[in-house]
Amino acid sequence: MGLVGLLVMHRSVQAYEDGVWIDVDTSEHMLLVMRGDAIQAVFKNVAIGRYGTTWSKVTKDDKTPLGSFRIGWINEKSRYYRFYGLNYPNLDTAKRALEENRINEETWFSILRAKSMGKPPPQNTPLGGHIGIHGIGSGDREIHHKYNWTNGCIALTNEQIDQLGKWIKPGVLVNIR
Repeated sequence: MGLVGLLVMHRSVQAYEDGVWIDVDTSEHMLLVMRGDAIQAVFKNVAIGRYGTTWSKVTKDDKTPLGSFRIGWINEKSRYYRFYGLNYPNLDTAKRALEENRINEETWFSILRAKSMGKPPPQNTPLGGHIGIHGIGSGDREIHHKYNWTNGCIALTNEQIDQLGKWIKPGVLVNIR
C-alpha cells in the first residue's frame, strides 16, 4: 500500500484526539508515528511475528495480526522492557473469526462485552492475546536486527521504545498492514 492508500486508510479510521496514530508497515519493517497525514517519526528495522502476518490469527501461531487496533494498556515493567498492549482481539477480528467458525458465540460476546465496558478484550481466547508493541528487554540486539522473532507482537529496540513512548497513550490508533 502506497502513501495514498495509507492516507485513505487513515481517513477511514478515527485517530486519537490529538491526531497521533501509528502505522506499522510489516513488509518494510517500519513503524511510523503520524499526526494526521504528516510523519512525525520513523522507526526502522522493527521485528514482527516469526511466521509473518495474518488476518486470521490464532493462539500460538507466532503471526502478527493485521488490522487497526488501539493501545489498550501500558506495562512499564515488562520483560520486554516496556509493553504497549493492543486491544487485540478487537471487534473486527472477532467478527471475522466468528464468521469463519474460529470462535464460538460465547467468545464473541465476551469480546463485545469487554468493548462495551471500555475494558481490554479477553487475552485468552482461541484468537490469542497479549499482542502489542514492545522492546527487546535483555534480548540479543543481533537477533533482533536479523530475524522476525516475536510471538506476534511488534518489537523495537529498547532505545526506540523510549523514543516512541512520548507518542503513546491508551486509545492511540495502531494500524498494522
